[in-house]
Amino acid sequence: MQRTVYIIGHKNPDTDSIAAATAYAHLKQTLGMSEALAARAGAANPQTEYVFNRFGVELPVFVPDLVPRVEYYLSDEAPTVSGDTPLWEALALMGQVERKVLPIVDGQGRYQSMLHYSAFAENILTKINPHKKAVVPTSISHLISTIKAQPIVVHDRGTLFKARIVVAALETQSFAEHLNAEPIENTVVIVGDREDVQRIAIEAGVRAVIVINGNMIPKELRELADEKRVSVLVSPYDTSSTALLVIYSTPVWTMGDASIATVRLRDSLKNARAAISASPSRSVAVVDDEGRVVNVFAEGDLINEPKIDVILVDHNELSLAVEGVENYCILEVIDHHRIGPLTTKYPITFLNRVVGATCTIVANMYRESRVAIPKPIASILLCGILSDTLTLKSVTTTEIDREAAEYLSNITDLDIEALGRDIMGSASAATRLPAEEMIKLDLKEYEASGEKITVSQIEVTCHDELMERQETILSALKSYRETKGLYLCALIATDVTKLTSLLFLDADKTFLAQITYPKVSPGIYTLKDLLSRKKQLMPTLFELMKKAKEPQGGHDSGGMLP
Repeated sequence: MQRTVYIIGHKNPDTDSIAAATAYAHLKQTLGMSEALAARAGAANPQTEYVFNRFGVELPVFVPDLVPRVEYYLSDEAPTVSGDTPLWEALALMGQVERKVLPIVDGQGRYQSMLHYSAFAENILTKINPHKKAVVPTSISHLISTIKAQPIVVHDRGTLFKARIVVAALETQSFAEHLNAEPIENTVVIVGDREDVQRIAIEAGVRAVIVINGNMIPKELRELADEKRVSVLVSPYDTSSTALLVIYSTPVWTMGDASIATVRLRDSLKNARAAISASPSRSVAVVDDEGRVVNVFAEGDLINEPKIDVILVDHNELSLAVEGVENYCILEVIDHHRIGPLTTKYPITFLNRVVGATCTIVANMYRESRVAIPKPIASILLCGILSDTLTLKSVTTTEIDREAAEYLSNITDLDIEALGRDIMGSASAATRLPAEEMIKLDLKEYEASGEKITVSQIEVTCHDELMERQETILSALKSYRETKGLYLCALIATDVTKLTSLLFLDADKTFLAQITYPKVSPGIYTLKDLLSRKKQLMPTLFELMKKAKEPQGGHDSGGMLP
């Protein structure tokens, strides 16, 4: 595959994350990074689907994980050879290949076996064993191609037969007797300019007569050969070279090693390493889903630099990133959240702004780069800002966000308030999803006080539907917490019309004892005027976790922020 730079947001992405990745990939491509590709690490939520469908923008490619796979480490494409190719031609091609192996394929390009020197050496010995008569699968066509012979008379050109080579080195009578002992229909006679021997072979009806050193046969013998259906070829080489080339005219499939397993492009590096280790050639063929060979993966490829680089948007913590991202070079981070424990091997561009949305940062990067923003891209950037700032009403909203939103509104001719109502209304479709899916929307994972927690957030226009489903939502949170081994699992449902939130929570008992938010019912709390997970809720949760983990902390009611 070609080198790819994935521009990707966090797992369980929201509209800001996916819109920022899409817009930043477009900016990078415009600035000359042709390998930039927008990606998403999870399914688009209903709001994001609404936004992208409304403005005719294609969702980024779905990348469920970046676990190291064969396709990321392949070198340049490797040649293959058809199984019908003469061995001599295949060996010549293999000599030009860096890995010194050659996948053998059928007429549709599907893998059959592997040609490598160990398999060739083992198989060729059976053909040149002085204690055993050589039997060489070949055809008249293969003989012509390999020997570079001049065809004089040709019959059954493409028919494969098991050739037995007879060199006319004996006295005439002895040769005739020797010839009679061979299976005539599969015999190939190599002869010089001895017309008497040529006649004996032709009259006997051998499969082919090969005349060496460019010598021709008389016209009457040519006519006789045609009558007897004996092919006559003229070799430009001497006896020994011609005899050797007859052996090498065998189809290459007869020399292949069919015991070598294949790997697929999406196979993990772990599986590929095991297959390479078991291969005598320390190489395996890489095939697609139809079994067609697309490349060769060799032992040396395991230490290649992967052809994947990554730019993270809307997050900077590996716990929130797509699985496997730590195996690749992170080129940039564009974010507006707290800075987590991210380390990189090389210096990178790290842009973190105190704003309400990553789309605000990306929109201003277009302006700083003096790149015009296409109307569809400007539209999804505006939606990303309005989504993450709750139509500029969240406490995370800054003047920079408002100014960026006005700028994008002028480009798109979209009214901010009307658009905000539309996208917030579309988000409320999440309340009708199965509870197991709902709690995974815009889910973010955190670590604090030695524990892992998850907090999801959805926007709604009314809490009534959720309260009718409170038992199933709390049950889903409990199941998810137990499955993942979490200390706490929460869902914030923010009413964008009343600018208040409900907190659905399943947590350790020592933590629950700290909460003094108004309780609606067990596991459900009212968060008045709380809109921002990042700025208003998470600092409080971290503080309460710390208090709950202190000695006897579970019996202290604590000081919950109002």
